[in-house]
Amino acid sequence: MGHAPSGEQYEITDGGQRATLVEVGGGIRAYSSDGRAVLDGYGVDEMCGGARGAPLIPWPNRILNGQFTFSGVSHQLSLTEPAHRNAIHGLLRWRNWAPREQSPSSIVLGTVLHPKPGYPFSLDVTITYSVQQNPSEKSQRGLSVTTTATNIGDNPCPYAAGQHPYLVAGENGIDHATLRMPADTWLPTDERGIPTGQRPVADTPFDFRVPRRIGDTRLDNAFTDLHRGEDGLARVELTAPDGTCDRVWADESYPYVQLFTGDTQSPDKRRRSLAVEPMTCPPNGFATGVGIRTLAPGESTTSTWGIQTG
Repeated sequence: MGHAPSGEQYEITDGGQRATLVEVGGGIRAYSSDGRAVLDGYGVDEMCGGARGAPLIPWPNRILNGQFTFSGVSHQLSLTEPAHRNAIHGLLRWRNWAPREQSPSSIVLGTVLHPKPGYPFSLDVTITYSVQQNPSEKSQRGLSVTTTATNIGDNPCPYAAGQHPYLVAGENGIDHATLRMPADTWLPTDERGIPTGQRPVADTPFDFRVPRRIGDTRLDNAFTDLHRGEDGLARVELTAPDGTCDRVWADESYPYVQLFTGDTQSPDKRRRSLAVEPMTCPPNGFATGVGIRTLAPGESTTSTWGIQTG
């Protein structure tokens, strides 16, 4: 074939852990453990659809009407979700990223976001991807992803981040998979995917604090008030019918996790896998200011999430 739609392919491996990162968007195209697909990615001959594996920077999820105000100045972003008149998933999904460091089991991809209409700020962004097959702590087996953003401009800038992996749960989709979502609060949304408030998960179909089958539950919602271990990590667990369990973990820089069952995707992808998206802010964060980090000139911020494989 000719040039891959996702650009150059960068593979990292450690024993049975294998991940493929891509030039276009700087995301994860494929990830497997001992030959088993952990993430539902896309082919080397395909464009990235549904933001599969993509970093979501400088904001995750949606911004209503693409409008926000920062330091008293109003900004209008391009409406990249035109059907709902939202700006969605940041500005780096189609930019080229390049390796800055690389070893057999790790790679640092980087890019620069230059000022543009709607976001007249400058960011240098790096993401370090690493895989481990046999670490000293079994809980560290799998993939880790560390994102660092630095304000390289002359003015303060707003910043948030997320990423969009889809977990596989066997060959027959997610309806028979078991989910544990350690969150006390969920964010209901309107028909445009914008939160209308926060509610306790107790006594709702969105309470997965005790593991249970997903069934026909439709999810495209953010969760917060996450339960964390002594290590400060929140862990979302997806268990396939054969008992295989993978965990998406996120450090304290990610107070929100979005779950998406893919009901709005094409029939061949609908409810095939579960998107588990760590986010540093909720949907519409740029408009509400909730969870948004203001980076001073020269200031950096770092966040880490990963996948522990079963």
